[in-house]
Amino acid sequence: MADTVFHLNRVDSPVGPIALVTVDNGEDHRKPTTLGSSAFASAVSLIDQLETGDWAAMVVTGKPFVFCVGADIDEFTKMPSAEAALAGTRAGHDLFGRIRALPFPTVAAINGAALGGGLELALHCDARTLASNVRHIGFPEVALSIIPAWGGTQLAPRLIGPEAAAKLIVLNPLRQNKLLTAPEAFELGLADRLLEPVEFLDESLQFAVDLVRKPVQTGQTDRSDRSDRSDRSDWSDWSDLETVLRKARSRVEDAVHGATRAPYVALDLIEGARDWSIEEGYAAEEAAMAELMLSPQAQASAYAFTVVERRSKKPPALPDAKPRRVQKVGIVGAGLMATQIATLFVKRLEVPVVMRDIEQSRLDDALKTIREDVAERKPFLATLVDGGTGWEQFAGCDIVLEAVFEELDVKREVFAAVREVAPDAILMTNTSSLSVEEMGADVGMHFFNPVAVMPLVEIVRHLGTTDEVLATTWDVVKKLKKRGVIVGDSPGFVVNRVLTRVSRSLMDALEGGNTSDEIDEAMLGLGMPMAPSVLIQMVGPRVALHVLETMHAAFPDRFPLSPALEAIANGEEPKAIADNRRSVEEIRTAVLEAAADEIRHMLDEDVVGDPADVDACLILGAGYPFFLGGITKHLDQTGISERVVGSKLATYGMMTV
Repeated sequence: MADTVFHLNRVDSPVGPIALVTVDNGEDHRKPTTLGSSAFASAVSLIDQLETGDWAAMVVTGKPFVFCVGADIDEFTKMPSAEAALAGTRAGHDLFGRIRALPFPTVAAINGAALGGGLELALHCDARTLASNVRHIGFPEVALSIIPAWGGTQLAPRLIGPEAAAKLIVLNPLRQNKLLTAPEAFELGLADRLLEPVEFLDESLQFAVDLVRKPVQTGQTDRSDRSDRSDRSDWSDWSDLETVLRKARSRVEDAVHGATRAPYVALDLIEGARDWSIEEGYAAEEAAMAELMLSPQAQASAYAFTVVERRSKKPPALPDAKPRRVQKVGIVGAGLMATQIATLFVKRLEVPVVMRDIEQSRLDDALKTIREDVAERKPFLATLVDGGTGWEQFAGCDIVLEAVFEELDVKREVFAAVREVAPDAILMTNTSSLSVEEMGADVGMHFFNPVAVMPLVEIVRHLGTTDEVLATTWDVVKKLKKRGVIVGDSPGFVVNRVLTRVSRSLMDALEGGNTSDEIDEAMLGLGMPMAPSVLIQMVGPRVALHVLETMHAAFPDRFPLSPALEAIANGEEPKAIADNRRSVEEIRTAVLEAAADEIRHMLDEDVVGDPADVDACLILGAGYPFFLGGITKHLDQTGISERVVGSKLATYGMMTV
């Protein structure tokens, strides 16, 4: 990736020359602009010119669609020491502090994605304008087990108040890293002007001119009195700080259960912003980053980010073949999953989708649900979906995906019937655990529930899956705005195989006399997003039992049938069948050892080519936290891999991310 440069251009105006600064790495929007050491060198050179020149104002903006997305993650992963982390944080404070102290109005013209250090750059300006079409604004750092440490924890609460700052800095990152749109950010108070993109730069420049001509109250400070710029602001409501922080800390505890320190530290820094000077706040951020940056959780998070954002976008297993054009889609089934999948296809592909079910009433309900849903987005989409109880409507389909009951014989009958009317269609299955090849499908396309929310699709290949089929499936998944991971045709694939092995270990604890609360505590203590007792009810105990039975048929030694799970599936209380009660820590260790063992088997069987694929699946499909690195990074960090497998999984799988 090319180096980020702060380009300086002079724009003459009625009030004098305006410094128009563009932050750009010379790439298009697919490679967002970041702030690494070379960018800092360029920025320091720029500030030298701004401090010595005769400028009336400064406007800083980004390349098309990108303002700046913050620190360079590659440099973050190579941080050698706590001292280096402290120095890097201090360098950001020094640079941005000089921007804050410039003796003329400064405006951040946020024309595209503004994340982390990019948003902190904007906060150090006197005012901010926002293009109304910007969709990605926020602080993702806590999701990476660090904090916004270039002034974000200090300036954001001063600008928008501690409650909004806690949401922006801590709670949103813990909600699958939720980012703000421009209207949401404007409503929160992060910007002074929300402008249409057509004349955005011109209007931002005019705003800077207006600030020179007539100082106005902006989000930063009143330009008529610059002496207060380092003091805490008066426009943020701190009156309910104790209640705000108590509620936020409770929500953090529910989310991570103490497994990563970053969100707690961030809340402490937000609290400190009420009483500290900016300089004191900077020092507190520097100390916090020296502690957090080299923590196992931060290093695991950086690895997880790389896996999710890079490897899952272009995996080594993707063939160099031209995907087939998809102009008509068939869906077999009209149950919950089929309805969700059909809705997604209509919304994203905007092509005709036909459905088939043996019960007309169920089909009618599905079609009604889909039409109402898609019409809210674009009314014409409702006309694209239709269906019937016969097979003839699948004629002319380019792909047909089945989402019917998990019975191999039923699925074989479905594909035999579809082949008759659509011999050239690519046949796909949404099976969660059955053999794709044995049922007669060309490829697996396993979605996760709820389809609209969960980003993962396991793309299941077998020996008969052609390069064209695989490339087409990948292309479709990408157009659906999902993340695909290519996996082998093995029972349970990746997510269900690991989760079922973990679940079987938990059932073993129940059968040995442990309570459900102890089992929940064992998993929540890892920072898992959901207690096992809640997860099994969401998945459905009967579904979980069916998957276990499938896994047992394939691997009986590692997946023994569970009397406890069978009881739960029958609506009964599970009973202990042995006296083998264990501590919460022992339960947790047994679970992790089972996961390590199963991942080793998947690597041996070529279900995945790399442990990074397992991590991508668990993060995207099961909500495993970044601070575990999916799971294999945590297993390596804690020595469990070496104890169970004989080496780190990263070495065992010859990982290359």
